Amino acid sequence: MENKKIIEINGIKMEVDLRHAKRIDEFHVGDKVKILVQGYGNDYRSYAGVIVGFDAFENLPTIIVAYLKVEYNSAEILYAHINGTEENKKKYELVHINDAHELYFNEDDVTKHMDREIAGAEEKLRELKMKKNYFMEHFNKNFQTV
Repeated sequence: MENKKIIEINGIKMEVDLRHAKRIDEFHVGDKVKILVQGYGNDYRSYAGVIVGFDAFENLPTIIVAYLKVEYNSAEILYAHINGTEENKKKYELVHINDAHELYFNEDDVTKHMDREIAGAEEKLRELKMKKNYFMEHFNKNFQTV
């Protein structure tokens, strides 16, 4: 009985042989999901995401997932293209998120991370513009053509 399980579907009880059972999930655009992503080697991390599209390619149908990677000083939105290739099966795993019990990030924390990154990029842009202006004022005269 260790390989068999009794399940009930629409009031009908069935005994299922788990050695031959298949898991079938139904996903829709907009579904909240957890995605397990392989990093370097055997380092796997779980992230919160949302299904943003399906590419119905004839030879390799693909699920597109946008997921949020929040780290100590950054928050970025990444995309995973999940399909049936052997390499892809090793790199990603996808399951539905259980809203009642899952809390992956706080909206305020994520927006603070992103605001800090925006401020840093704006400061870098300001510095680059100042350097260009300095170059144009002080060095450009050395490169004038006759």
